[in-house]
Amino acid sequence: IADGLARAHSAGIVHRDLKPENVMVTKERLVKILDFGLAKLTRPDQDGGQPTQGPTISAGTTPGIVMGTVGYMSPEQASGHPVDFRSDQFSFGSLLYEMATGKGPFRRATAAQTLAAIIQDEPEPIAVVNPKVPVPLRWVIEQCLAKDPRERYASTEDLARELGRVRDHLSDVSAVQAVSPASTRNKRRAASAIAVVSVLAVLGVGYVVSRHTGDRPSPSFHRLTFRRGHVTAARFSADGQTIVYDASWDGKPPELFTTRLGAPESRPLGLGSAVLVAVSSRGEMAFLLRPVTTGYSPGGTLAVAPLGGGAPRDVHEHVQGADWSPDGAGLAVVREVGERRRLEYPPGKVLLEVPFSAKLGNPRFSPRADRIAFVEGPDAGLTGGGIAVTDLSGQTTKLTSNFDFLGGLAWAPGGGELWFAASLRDGNGTGLYAVTLAGRQRLLYATSARTRLYDVSRDGRLLVCTIVRRFGILGVGPGDQTERDLSWLDESRAADLSTDGTTLLLSEQGAGGGLKGAVYKRKTDGSPAVRLGEGWGAALSSDGKWAVTLSYDGRRLTLLPTGAGEMREVRYPGDHSFLAARSSPDDRRLLLLGREGKRGARLYVGDWEGKSLRPISQEGVRGTGGGIAVSPDGNHVAAVGPDGVPRLYPVSGGAPRSVPALESGDLPLRFSSDGRRLFVARLQPTFAVIERIDLESGRRGPWKELRPSDAAGLSPSVAIQITPDGQHYAYTYRRILSDLILVDGLR
Repeated sequence: IADGLARAHSAGIVHRDLKPENVMVTKERLVKILDFGLAKLTRPDQDGGQPTQGPTISAGTTPGIVMGTVGYMSPEQASGHPVDFRSDQFSFGSLLYEMATGKGPFRRATAAQTLAAIIQDEPEPIAVVNPKVPVPLRWVIEQCLAKDPRERYASTEDLARELGRVRDHLSDVSAVQAVSPASTRNKRRAASAIAVVSVLAVLGVGYVVSRHTGDRPSPSFHRLTFRRGHVTAARFSADGQTIVYDASWDGKPPELFTTRLGAPESRPLGLGSAVLVAVSSRGEMAFLLRPVTTGYSPGGTLAVAPLGGGAPRDVHEHVQGADWSPDGAGLAVVREVGERRRLEYPPGKVLLEVPFSAKLGNPRFSPRADRIAFVEGPDAGLTGGGIAVTDLSGQTTKLTSNFDFLGGLAWAPGGGELWFAASLRDGNGTGLYAVTLAGRQRLLYATSARTRLYDVSRDGRLLVCTIVRRFGILGVGPGDQTERDLSWLDESRAADLSTDGTTLLLSEQGAGGGLKGAVYKRKTDGSPAVRLGEGWGAALSSDGKWAVTLSYDGRRLTLLPTGAGEMREVRYPGDHSFLAARSSPDDRRLLLLGREGKRGARLYVGDWEGKSLRPISQEGVRGTGGGIAVSPDGNHVAAVGPDGVPRLYPVSGGAPRSVPALESGDLPLRFSSDGRRLFVARLQPTFAVIERIDLESGRRGPWKELRPSDAAGLSPSVAIQITPDGQHYAYTYRRILSDLILVDGLR
């Protein structure tokens, strides 16, 4: 039901009359939500009816008019106030409460008394009515039934995810059996499928929440971590009973922990800020000390230390991933060398080399010590990619095509398969897959939750991490004294900010934006966002009349009118894909970061009509999280060079200009109004430091630190927009909350 509501809410539709009569279960076990938006209206019952036959009140949708079903209304409905999607969450909470306890939370003798109870009273505690209801489910219901809509869920998708986690992660066997799916003809089973059916045919969609293959018992799930934050890596020790992981708890930098199976507590290892990469059969850990983020992926100094305790020893610089050989004698590493990424084993011997802009990571040694598997892909900045293996002579074989999301891999026991987490082909959740060395794939398990796979033990148990991810936007516009929340749906990213700071261009790239993404403009005074069209927002024109947008794969560049007008597609000659775009100050040219075919990324200048496109830099240039900065006179573009140092690239072509004050790790954001200064970001584990650099004198000074007050699960985003005068800004934050889970029973 929650998934169905989330789909409706993402389409901008609020049900306003959710009740048991509007939820049906088909013979095929599909749950259907009927009668959206009070499309089928009935008058109040005069005789009261049965307890579950609540009278429906309907007289309009304007403030001051009460509409909905008594007993399932939200407080704002009962008070005649305007409602949004959070009103449906309250009604859903009432329905959940009744399912859990057998009675409605606010039911009274008359409709008037029931309305008063909804507005004023708290329901009888679930723990008193039915103590058997699991505590996490009680928390979900209580949050849904919050009187203040702001205390409910920020999106119904978050609510659905949390319910999915409650269902999937309780170790109670009966709970697992209760959602056990039934076999189908092709042996793929669906534990739950949600179909939203209404008089609006556009909502007739089905949603597979969880399924797994084969006629075998359901796997068991055991939660291993219980704090608020994000687990980024985990490994079994050699005995399979100790688990080493790194996590950022409560907004603190990542550090290493160990836990034993069956024990709820974890023990910090006291090694400072560190990210785990591998644990050897000899009881040694390999980890990244002082991890940094370059805009694409974390990296740092690779160090090793005994699991039982001891001082760390630095072994390699600029490492992004590593794994021990099965005998624990050596390490395979992925590291940056100049403009390239390299897979090396032993360190110094190059097995594979790709451009810096390409993805290469997560190396995993096979149990037979004859191959190394890794994740590869065309773009290091995206979460997708495919799986490949190389033998120790460098002969490489790609085993899978690219997925939109690829969340880790590990060798199955025996080494005949690789198991990995990736997006489902229908886009609805994550699958745990297996692939043989011949490239044959099979689905092990599927879930609606975003999932990463960290390790597989010798006896086939898995360490996975379930993730709730949100992108939001905070900013300061004209007249604001404090930061304002400018987020819209579930994954809002700041794409551009008008020069006067009044208009924000944002992208929605999560479930709310759909598979193709969505582009919105929003006034920074908090007015509702206006949807412009599909894609990823890249830039506003200088006059504010157009939004430059890109498709997910960068192959389609579109101009969307911000007011009246028709969409225009810009098609340049050749096979190009683009990562970022900015308009020139006179709106006669587009400055672009992109690539031609399989070549490295570089800067281009093109016209608005798509007739001409000219490169203005060498290959290997990088943007700032997909962004580039254009000088006020339109003559220079600030971007990160192939060596990681920002430079100023002339639009007319020629050698780039080096600025002594610009350093590796600086991410260019925007020029000042006079073009003499450049705003740059330096990313910290949970926030971004913004500095201003005088391009003539080389002096640099602090401008602002951008960090939300709640730091739990935060990682900085380089989607930062600043007005040239430095008075207004908007920045994207990313919050990832996760739990480490032990999965047993997958084969």
